[in-house]
Order: sequence, then structure tokens, then C-alpha cells
Amino acid sequence: MAAGKPRIAKDYDKLSDELIAQIKLEYPYGFEDYLISYKNAQGLKISALPFETEEVYYLIKMTKAEAQQIIEDDEDYDDDGNLKEGFAEEVAGADDTSSDEEEEEDSYDTPDDDGGDDDDD
Repeated sequence: MAAGKPRIAKDYDKLSDELIAQIKLEYPYGFEDYLISYKNAQGLKISALPFETEEVYYLIKMTKAEAQQIIEDDEDYDDDGNLKEGFAEEVAGADDTSSDEEEEEDSYDTPDDDGGDDDDD
């Protein structure tokens, strides 16, 4: 993560369509193998998908089961959980000018020291 970038923890279902499309391109084989865990300001262990843009480092909150369900329900992924061919071209051809939405920041979230696994140690 680049120094000075704001870190934003956010639920997947609260992301803009544009950001979701970027995440799909970054993770074409699904999300579950890329989840990390961190402790939030209240000391609770949270699992999340890391995603970095030029301006922001996102921690997209989801459990392993939620990550699997998101991919299973998403028509842009095939039955094997892989992003369908042609999606990148569809995104590149789309002229979607959605507005930037207000981001909520959990400024005291810190990653675990255990390498990102979801174990309780």
C-alpha cells in the first residue's frame, strides 16, 4: 500500500458499479483466495478483499462464504467462478459516468500481523 493513501473499509454491496467492474478485472478468478483479515477500531477481526486504486486503498468487507456467494450469483462469472471472456471489452466500451459516491472511512482499521489468514491466532 502506498503511503498517504486513505484506507476505506466498505461492504461490497455499497460499492459503485464502476468500482465493482474494476474489482472484477483485478480478481477474474473470484475473491475468496485473496481475502485478508484485520482488526477494526473495536478490536473485531474482519475479513476483507484488498483493492487499490490510484487514490484509495479499499478493504472490501466479506467473509469467505460471502465471497463465494457473490461470485456464484454474478452473471459475469461462469459456473467455474471465472470471469467470462468479453467482460473487459464490455467495461471498456461502456460509457458509464456514474458519480463519485461519498466514502466512509474506518481510520483505525489495522491489518493482522499473521500474514492475512483468517485463523484466530
